[in-house]
Amino acid sequence: MTHFSGPHDDLDSEQIDTQAASWFARNRNDPDRAARKAFDAWISDPAHARAYAQFEQLWVDLAQLQQLSRPIPLPRRQPPRWRPALAVAAAVLCAVQAANLGTSQAPYIQQVAAQEKGARAFKLPDGSTLYVNANTQVKVDFSAQQRDIYLQQGQLYLEVAADKESPLWVHSGAAQVRVVGTAFDVRRGQRQLVVSVAHGQVAFSPDGKPGEMTLLGARQQATYDLQKGTLRQQNLDSDQVADWRSGHLAFRNRELASLVDELNLYRHQPVQLAEGSLGAYKVSGNLDVNDPDALVKALPALIPVKTVTQANGQLKIEAR
Repeated sequence: MTHFSGPHDDLDSEQIDTQAASWFARNRNDPDRAARKAFDAWISDPAHARAYAQFEQLWVDLAQLQQLSRPIPLPRRQPPRWRPALAVAAAVLCAVQAANLGTSQAPYIQQVAAQEKGARAFKLPDGSTLYVNANTQVKVDFSAQQRDIYLQQGQLYLEVAADKESPLWVHSGAAQVRVVGTAFDVRRGQRQLVVSVAHGQVAFSPDGKPGEMTLLGARQQATYDLQKGTLRQQNLDSDQVADWRSGHLAFRNRELASLVDELNLYRHQPVQLAEGSLGAYKVSGNLDVNDPDALVKALPALIPVKTVTQANGQLKIEAR
């Protein structure tokens, strides 16, 4: 059946665009839980989702105006025909972008390669503070248009200076974490990629797909299994986020696989874990980041495992 649009359809479209514009503005101002819940209900309608997606794409396109100090044409696209509310929003976004032209900062690039022991702290040019854990490799790449941090391996904690016009991105392999102003921790080991939020909110995509980002709020953690491709979320106490900065980690009912993955940050040679169900064993205790072998030696007294020295000198944890 063919559908012909009439004046009522245009009116409905304008109302939806107006609502989408309102939600777009509210979401850029760190909405509270009630507002996020109302937004989730609103965007569940396909027509609403399409209108909101147009505003997001429009913002991405207009961000390119910051790359030059003079007006430039937007990329050619084949979008649906623009409606009045969308045109008004475009004018507002253009005004915001134009206000930022000519105010760019000098590019800033820094490589960080932390040693086996000791955390390091760096003050970044945007006002953010970066903490880097042991055996961590990080690249900081700030330009006039965006803030990017690349975590090759290890662990970092960021206290991000708020800048709604320039979100900060943390990249680790294909994974991406997007923030505006917040404090959060990212750890990349051999088995897991873990994102933990102290305060604020982050959007986390373990495979880099923007349309499949998981929102994490204060005291929430997402653990992505790099081998299985599964994502698990849990709540934390506030003092559990980035507790490695104090030099001691307290853990309760922690899966052995996750514990070993983090413990290996502090050893020159990583401890190997036997395949099978061993990694699901639950462990409670403490880890001194300056003496990780103390925990390795204590494991057989906590759970039914044994440590075996391999021919290459590496330790392997096996079932007893």
